[in-house]
Amino acid sequence: MCGIVGYAGENNAAPILLDGLEKLEYRGYDSAGLATIGKSGIDIIKAKGRLAALKERTENGKLMQGTVGLGHTRWATHGKPSDENSHPHTGGNGRVAIVHNGIIENYNEIKEMLKNRGRSFYSETDTEVAAQLIDYCYKGNILEAVAEAVREMRGSYALGVMCSEEPETLIAVKCRAPLIVAYTENGNMFASDVTAVLKYTKEITYLDDDEIAVITKTDAEFYTPFLDKLSKKRELTKLDVSAADKGGFEHYMLKEITEQPEAVRRTTEKFIKNSRVDLSEVLPEAFARKIGKIFIVACGSSYHVGMAAKYNIEKLARTPTEVVYASEFRYSDPLVDKASLVILISQSGETADTLEALREAKRLGAETLSVVNVKGSSIAKASEHVIYTKAGPEIAVATTKAYSAQLAVMALIALYLADLRGTVSSEEYSVIVSELEALPEKLERIIKNRADIQYPAYRYFNNEKLFFIGRNTDYALSLEGSLKLKEISYMHSEAYAAGELKHGTISLIEEGTPVIAVVTCRRLAEKTVSNASEVRARGARVMTVTAESMRSLVEHESDDVITVPDTHEALMPSVSVVPLQLFAYYIALYRGCDIDKPRNLAKSVTVE
Repeated sequence: MCGIVGYAGENNAAPILLDGLEKLEYRGYDSAGLATIGKSGIDIIKAKGRLAALKERTENGKLMQGTVGLGHTRWATHGKPSDENSHPHTGGNGRVAIVHNGIIENYNEIKEMLKNRGRSFYSETDTEVAAQLIDYCYKGNILEAVAEAVREMRGSYALGVMCSEEPETLIAVKCRAPLIVAYTENGNMFASDVTAVLKYTKEITYLDDDEIAVITKTDAEFYTPFLDKLSKKRELTKLDVSAADKGGFEHYMLKEITEQPEAVRRTTEKFIKNSRVDLSEVLPEAFARKIGKIFIVACGSSYHVGMAAKYNIEKLARTPTEVVYASEFRYSDPLVDKASLVILISQSGETADTLEALREAKRLGAETLSVVNVKGSSIAKASEHVIYTKAGPEIAVATTKAYSAQLAVMALIALYLADLRGTVSSEEYSVIVSELEALPEKLERIIKNRADIQYPAYRYFNNEKLFFIGRNTDYALSLEGSLKLKEISYMHSEAYAAGELKHGTISLIEEGTPVIAVVTCRRLAEKTVSNASEVRARGARVMTVTAESMRSLVEHESDDVITVPDTHEALMPSVSVVPLQLFAYYIALYRGCDIDKPRNLAKSVTVE
């Protein structure tokens, strides 16, 4: 959600903060602000809208002096997007300023307490309540004030705090929202994400939940909320600064689509040894053999990965598998026990609903395995077992390469379980492993010919509604294709299991309605083609995505055909998703949308 960054050092803070916020734009936001400590106290400038407005208002930071400061990009939760509700917020007479990512769940209770003690409020936010509480607790030591305040607050949040009476100190707090501390030659920083600091350093410390960092230009110290001192290690991140730039592409999304072959290669190569899938170091064989049921828990695109994985795990490993939205898992009284494996999929590793589902699964006694892209993330730390996708930083809000890396991991899991349980023939097993190793090259072929997808996108971009249809894994893929289109083009789009069209949805088809038919599941191809024929007979214009060897089967019922390289049916979602990503990208491009930062969306959803 929101992005926060802080700096205490020898240089003017504002330009460094602005640079860090620019790297955090991908998280989604609707306003931005800066606070620095100058000779006359705390100076705050904030602006509704894009970061460019804040840069203009501050003349790229030149109007704000001071070597200690805070920066923030806000995604509205409490209170509408406005200058008043933008961060940073202050408490009392303005001596305390804070930035905040997340939600203070008991802010109303705290607000009433503070009102009864004479405090007044100028915004609608829970963040101002936290600022007022810290100021109320301040008795001459900002660390003690923050510690006292966080002992009263409930929720998921990361805070950055500074006080005009202690002008050389920053405080950072992590509670179920991402936060790292970074060390540079000319000072120290904290941020929501390592991408914000890569320009200055690779030396970082990951904060754990309920930890407080005290940061000055020369040092960083760490404490519990009860002020017990902690010893934290410094680590060198392997990420390169180039991972957070566009690399010559017009948009991060297009760059990340082209990075998918390498993301899949990096993710899978560690686990394929001598033409066999070996996940024993992350999922011990003894437990894997006795799994009674699998639950896949995720949100958004990761949920669609789970949908495709369900078909593959049940077909190959013959293990009952249920896919559940993370936001529903805790409230569905899931039939989870010690023989259950709960797989949690999250790009950021900080998704609030998924993290809470993980805690519920552990409470019920299940074994947990997380599939995440961020080392040291909350979900990774809380799981018994972790598989890291090696997609690298994903800046565009709409996921592409992280999705493909997740698909590859789930294919590995299906193969590993099938091999252990003896539910797949040696011939089929060898074919799938071989095709998995060949997957990056096939993805490269599709990306190289991406111009083939521009033309049909141009033909359809003026439509206001569009439908996707498919069966089995093609249905799971249709859900993702539809979501991509909605996320970045704002075109109304829905995906349906093709066989369900006749149960009501076909009434929405009229002359010229675009329908994307995904036809890669060979054993169901004729049925899906028949469904395409049904909508075409009612005036729909059909674009079919299919395997090269199946073109002749579909073209007589298609107005446009996009082909992908043939592979094993279990891996068809991995190759077929790329043209759907590109289709959404080009439609959004033609519609003039903000592709990397679509309205109202956030990259890391850290609130429930």
